[in-house]
Amino acid sequence: MLKINEIKATSIISKSNLPDSDYVINPYVGCNHACLYCYARFMKRFTGHDEPWGEFVDVKINAPDLIPNNTFKYRGKSIFIASVTDPYLPLERKYQLTRRVLEKLIPLRPKLGIQSKSDLIVRDIDLLKQFDDCEVGLTITTLDEKLQQELEPTASSPERRIKALEELHQAGLKTYVFIGPILPLLTDWKKIILATKHCTDFYMFENLNLSGGGVKSSVGAWLAACHPEWQTEYDKIYARGSDYWDKMETEIKEFCREHQIEARVYFHHGK
Repeated sequence: MLKINEIKATSIISKSNLPDSDYVINPYVGCNHACLYCYARFMKRFTGHDEPWGEFVDVKINAPDLIPNNTFKYRGKSIFIASVTDPYLPLERKYQLTRRVLEKLIPLRPKLGIQSKSDLIVRDIDLLKQFDDCEVGLTITTLDEKLQQELEPTASSPERRIKALEELHQAGLKTYVFIGPILPLLTDWKKIILATKHCTDFYMFENLNLSGGGVKSSVGAWLAACHPEWQTEYDKIYARGSDYWDKMETEIKEFCREHQIEARVYFHHGK
C-alpha cells in the first residue's frame, strides 16, 4: 500500500552535488517506481519514514509556488529535474507538479536537464520545447521486460521508453539515454545503444554502486530470492581489487569512440 502525504516545502531549488548541474529540483520525496537498486533510498534518513523505499511519496503541493517569478539568478545556469525522485512517477498524472514547475521555469531561462523512466514525459513536449537549452533523458537499464519488472516495478516498459525517446527526438529536442545503473551480467549496454541510436544524441553510463544507502542489501536479497545463480559472480565483481569496472569503462569508451557516439561515463570505482 502506497502512503501518500501532501506536504508544503520551504524551498524547491537546491544547490546540486551532481557533476553537470548547478541546481536540482525534486517535486516529490520518495518514488513509487520502487527500483531495487535506487541510491536515493538514503533519503529515508531525512524523511522520518519507516515504510520500505518505494512505498511512500511526499507530494510537495506548493512546489510551483516556490519558483520565483522575476529573477536573473538562474539564467544560463543548469537545473536538473530530478535527482532523488522521478519527475514523472505515477502520481504526476494527478498532481502535475512537474508540469507546473516547468511552466514557472521557462521565463527564468535556465539550461534544463530532465530525466525519467516514464513515457509520461512526452506529455510536456510543448513546454520542453520552450527552453533555450534542454536535454531530455530516459533511463534504460535493460531491454528485457521481465527483468525490468523485477528491477523497476511501476516504471514504463523499455519499449514505451524507446517510443517516448522517438517522439521527443522527432519534436526537435536534444535526447539522451541514461544506461544505468549497469548491472553486471544483466545490462547489455551495446544492445541498448543499437536499439536507440536513431533517436538519441548522446549517452550517459553509470555502474551499479553497492557502497551505500541500503542498495547492497536490497540487491543482495533480490539475487538470493530470484537469481542465486548470479551471486557468486557478483561477489567476485565486488571483491576488493576487482578490475571489472575499469575494464568495462575502457570498453564503453572505445566502443563509443569507434561508433562516433558521445559518451558521458560516471563510474564509481570504490577507489
